[in-house]
Parts: sequence; C-alpha cells; structure tokens
Amino acid sequence: MPENTFCPHEAQSGSSVVLSMLGVNMMVLMATLDMSIVNVSLPTLATMLEVDFATIQWVVLSYVLVIACLLMLISRLGDMKGKKRIFSAGLLIFTTASLLCGLAPGASWLIAFRALQGVGAAMSQALGIAIVTEIAPPGRRGQAIGFVGATVSMGLALGPSLGGLLIDLAGWRFIFLVNVPLGLLALRIVTRYMPALPPVQGGQRFDVPGAVLAAVSLGCYCLGMTMGQRMGFDQGVTMCLLGLSLVGLAVFLLVERRTAQPMIDLSLFRDTLFSLNLLMSVLVFISLTGGFIVPFFLQMAQGRTPREMGLIMMVVPLCMGLFALISGTLSDRVGPRGLSLLGLFILAAGFVLMTGLARDTPWWEFALRYAPVGIGIGLFQASNNSAIMGAVPRARLGVASGLLNYTRVFGQSTGLPLVGSIFTAYVVSLSNLPSRTDMTQVPPDLLVQAFNRTNFVLFFLATAAIGLACLVWRLDRRK
Repeated sequence: MPENTFCPHEAQSGSSVVLSMLGVNMMVLMATLDMSIVNVSLPTLATMLEVDFATIQWVVLSYVLVIACLLMLISRLGDMKGKKRIFSAGLLIFTTASLLCGLAPGASWLIAFRALQGVGAAMSQALGIAIVTEIAPPGRRGQAIGFVGATVSMGLALGPSLGGLLIDLAGWRFIFLVNVPLGLLALRIVTRYMPALPPVQGGQRFDVPGAVLAAVSLGCYCLGMTMGQRMGFDQGVTMCLLGLSLVGLAVFLLVERRTAQPMIDLSLFRDTLFSLNLLMSVLVFISLTGGFIVPFFLQMAQGRTPREMGLIMMVVPLCMGLFALISGTLSDRVGPRGLSLLGLFILAAGFVLMTGLARDTPWWEFALRYAPVGIGIGLFQASNNSAIMGAVPRARLGVASGLLNYTRVFGQSTGLPLVGSIFTAYVVSLSNLPSRTDMTQVPPDLLVQAFNRTNFVLFFLATAAIGLACLVWRLDRRK
C-alpha cells in the first residue's frame, strides 16, 4: 500500500501517523502562540498605532471572526475533498499572512492581514481534531485529544513571555514574524508524512447562503458591540447593527432547517447531550475571552513592563496544559462527566478570586488567584472534547470537529466584544468619562475596579455552565 494512503489499522502504529500528529500540533502551537502573543501586545499596539480601545480589539476580532465564518464550510470541504489537502493549504496561507502582518504599515493593514491569517487558520484548525481522532487508536483518543489541548496551552504559555520579550527587544512586528519559520517546518512535515485521509463520502455541496448569513450576523454583532463602546449603545447605528445580527440569526436557522446539505447540520443537535456539551463550551470560551483585558490591568493599572506582564500571564496556559494532559488520560478511564464538572467548579472559583485584586497586588498573589482559571479550563476542555468526538460516527468527524472548533471561535468572536463592552461600561460608569475613552487616561484605581467587576460577571457565566454540566450528568446517567 502507498505510504500516503490512509488505513485505520496501519494508522495505529505507522511512523507517518506519529509525524502527521506532530505536524497538526505544530499548526495548533503556531495558531495559539499567535493569539496569545497578540493579546499581550494589545496595550502596546494601541499606543504605537495610535488607535482607541474599541479599534484595537479588531486586531483579534478580525482573526476570530473570519474563522467563525469559514469554519463549518471548511469542515465540510474536508469531508468532501480530503482533509490533508485543505489542512496543508491552510498552513501555507497562515504562514504567508503572518509575514504580511509583520510588514503591515498601519492599523488598517494589520487588521486586514489578520483577517487573511484567519482564512488560513480556519482551513487548518477546522480539521485538526478530526485528523487526530481519525488516525488515533480508539482506546487512546482521549489521550491524543488531551495532547492537542496541551499543545494549545503550550502556545498560550509561550506567547505572553515571548511576546513581552520580543516587544521589549525587537518591536511588535516580530510577534507575527516568529510564526514564519515554524509554519514552514510544519508545512514540510505535513506534506511529506501525513496520510492522504481521503473523503469518507462524496456528493456533498456547500451551503453558501448559510455561510453568508452567518458572516453577516456575526459581523453585525461584533461591529455593533465595538461601535457601542465608541459611540454608546443608545445610538441608532449601534442598535441597528445589533438588531440586524438578531434578524440574521433567525433567518440563518430557518435556511439551515430547509437546506438539504446545510453548513451546520442541525440534526446533530437532536442529541440533547451533544447540544448541551457544545453550549457549555461556548460559555467557557466566552468567559475565557476575559483574558484579553488582563494586559490592560497589569500594564496600565499596575504599571508593569511587557516582559513582566508576559511572565505573569504564563500561569493560566501552563496550568491548562498540565491539567489537559491529566484530564485527557483520565477521561479514557473514568469517563468525562465528573472531570468536566470539577473543572467548571474550579473555573468559577478562579473568577471569584480575581474579583479581589488591587493596584498593589504582588505578582505571586495575582498568579495564585489566576491559576484556578487555567486548571479549570484544562480539566473541562479535554474531557468535554473527548465526550463530543466520541459520540459521532467516523463519516461525520469533519463536521463534528468543525462544530467543536466553531464553539471556540464563536465564543471568542462573541465574547471578546461582550467583555470589552462590559469593561468599558464599568470604566465609564465609575469615572464619568465619555464612552470614547482612551484607556491610558483612566486613573489606575478605576481600571482595577472595572477589572474586578468584569470578572464577577464572568463568574456568573461559569456558574451557568455548571448548571448545564449538572443537567448533562443527570441525563447521561439516565441514558
């Protein structure tokens, strides 16, 4: 049999499969490294590019919004045309866009190139877990997915410290250029060693109307939330954009119900446990976007340097990586439900601890208060992902993987402007400043208060996820 032909039995022991998993994890590392590096650099970018808080969010939003719009289409394309070809093309686009981001002459160009980077990320991230699930031995699926979670955490852990160091020593452009050599190496490994992974079933079609409606709805929501921070939520433009997003969502669901081959297969949601697991993931990833305001607290309220800030922020991804490995391994032995619930309780406790921070809180106390957030997400994510992927047939792994990734980017794309709006609203209400506020002009003590109150809102999101997890546990035991 040719080396690049996929065979489930040979995939369990072939060295090409080991290397292909390495290539997948390198792409995961690159994408998460890029995300965490960008997050830690937002205060610096806002200052150096001379843009306000609402605008600088689009450096992240343009990336996750494009991923959210393309993810399900790419997942279906992987099932139709083969996962390796799409994954490899995504790697190439992502690496090229990283180079362009590093060369961007201004904020508008940077946001545009970040959107292009999102195209490449969607093409690779949509199929990463599906590839790992398809080629991993069934008895070690949880461990393999847990390793992907650990790679995510490694990228998130390296990003803040590496980003702070690069900004101090070389400038903000190198936070994007660092992806280029890693991307080229990953592309070489994937094209040479990954099995072909041919399509399981043919005759599928794209749902272009559904994709357009999803893009318009998400775009209107994100633009409306950021415009609200800049102009106020009582303005006509803001209200119209948010209203259009709701109408677009309703029409999208109607179109998906009547389309023979929809972008999102709503029939999967007939399984109550599957639906609730995905909803929990959305809530967790919305709460996780609270991390993007942490650099503003550390740098603008506490006056720390980018290098110090990067080292402190490593605590959450390091905890995520360690406990994702533990959770992935244990979920194969004891089941995912208890681990998911435990992770959510710890996550909620972390947000409560984060409401007690002060301007003079030492770094070690901040790390101790922040660590439960990483521990909770690490325990929850790997076990919950294993439960979701283990519940679908092989012919629909691409779609299920796309849905799993979609919950992440949907949570990020909706959560980031939501958290930004909550944080801005608290800053404005506490300081009596206009809504179009330069965060560098806000007194540090008021930033601390706004940061603490925003974390209290995130605690309620985690509590809602706990309620869903308890319901899932009860339904699973009955089933």
